[in-house]
Amino acid sequence: MTHSFVLHIPDAELEPEPLAPEQIVSGTPEVTGKVVWESEDGRQVRGVWQITPGVVTDTEADELFVVISGSATIEVEEGPTLTVGPGDMAVLREGDRTTWTVHETLRKAYAITL
Repeated sequence: MTHSFVLHIPDAELEPEPLAPEQIVSGTPEVTGKVVWESEDGRQVRGVWQITPGVVTDTEADELFVVISGSATIEVEEGPTLTVGPGDMAVLREGDRTTWTVHETLRKAYAITL
């Protein structure tokens, strides 16, 4: 996308983004998402991401996100435990190893730097 735009995040249609089996700690979480903008060099990505309840692990990129709906607890290895819900903004740092416990289907808008 090269022009300015608006997207109503709660109604955005998302596509499946399967988790690697080794990321799933418990439950049957499903991830969907949509990249809405990417820089020419691919280092800046903006989008919408959603995950259903369960527990998963991840290694993060530099990311700022705002929770639109749902809730989760994010444990950062050797760092804080973040509790996020609608309206919360969070920042994750590149290399953070995290465990996400998703309590209610969580939808977020994100900006990632790779």
